[in-house]
Amino acid sequence: MDEPEAALSARGCMTVLARISELVSGGCQFVVATHSPILLAVPGATIYQYDEGGSIDTVDFDQAAPVAVTREFRARPQHYLRYLLEEQ
Repeated sequence: MDEPEAALSARGCMTVLARISELVSGGCQFVVATHSPILLAVPGATIYQYDEGGSIDTVDFDQAAPVAVTREFRARPQHYLRYLLEEQ
């Protein structure tokens, strides 16, 4: 699947996560390209990530870029907003 979260709300992503998890427990496998921290949380998922040099490595959920960026933004939204809005 290529970015199934594109047209979904966060709640919709949770529904997809639950369905993927259900299907995996029945023997299905998925390859999903996503930027969604929610979809990266599928239990037992192997997460692959490109590094800046173009290499592909496996990473833990907490080290996945979408998770780290979301966590950083949530911890300091005013810092990021100030930085992002100053460049406009």
